[in-house]
Amino acid sequence: MMKQKILITGGAGYIGSHVVKALGEQGYDVLVYDNLSTGHADAVLHGKLLQADLSDTVMLGKALDEFKPAAVMHFAASIEVSESVREPMKYYRNNAANAVNLLDAMEKAGVRHFIFSSTAAVYGTPAVVPITEAAPVAPINPYGRSKAFIEQVLADQASTGRISYVALRYFNAAGADESGRIGERHDPESHLIPLVLKAARGARNGISIYGDNYPTPDGTCIRDYIHVNDLADAHIRALEHLLAGGDSGVFNCGYGKGYSVREIIGAARNVTGEDVPVTVEGRRAGDPPVLVAYPSLLRTKLGWQPRYDDLEYIIRTAWEWEKKRK
Repeated sequence: MMKQKILITGGAGYIGSHVVKALGEQGYDVLVYDNLSTGHADAVLHGKLLQADLSDTVMLGKALDEFKPAAVMHFAASIEVSESVREPMKYYRNNAANAVNLLDAMEKAGVRHFIFSSTAAVYGTPAVVPITEAAPVAPINPYGRSKAFIEQVLADQASTGRISYVALRYFNAAGADESGRIGERHDPESHLIPLVLKAARGARNGISIYGDNYPTPDGTCIRDYIHVNDLADAHIRALEHLLAGGDSGVFNCGYGKGYSVREIIGAARNVTGEDVPVTVEGRRAGDPPVLVAYPSLLRTKLGWQPRYDDLEYIIRTAWEWEKKRK
């Protein structure tokens, strides 16, 4: 029997497409709403794709009214920290204003369940690591502020009883589906692991380390990397939780351990067998030294268990995908 209908904004993007695949394999009926500004139509492996923008409130309302989803998963957003510092209005428009458009349209259509792609960037530079969900929300860049704002909007809207929601605070999504059919492809690419792998296959001259004087063991930033399929599973668990009448909540999505930039480069060399030339440059604005999750709430409340918690496996799946790229 067909499971319920789920509308996914940004479902042609990196994380969204992996969630679409997971939902489709579990029998959900999926409608992807994506303007394809950064997503790819061929990454949508299940359901239907509607190419449209969240700023088009008429089209958005029509999609919700006609499809009648049981829940909405919201991935559509601008995601690059350094760009958000240079172009803050883009982030407040895409991440804040468009999310408000979506929530408003959901209320009008009577759609009650919402899963939000949030970020560890809402924590800013945390005083205590690993980071629990109770840590202060104190973002230090427009990207983090745009996401924190929508978390507050969600809490306010949920307090009226009109919606229930789960906000998933991603740490660093990485890797690719083991089928090799989908993976990470941003243009331009800004994430560390695919950049390192591009250097390994000769598609770029090398990799830049932005700052090697952070207060970490090797001086480079430390991040918690989570395989994209484990992240997709967290979304499925969140969906099942809400559809079963579960409470609204915020959950960290990470493994609870971090790797430095130099450790990532070293692991990529091991996996690929290729050299990766490195240059050291100045720090980037808005980069905290360490972001590592304390993810126990995701496990205990949603029943999530990681399956791909191995750095070299994460890099290996990304490498198999990268080798297919032109």
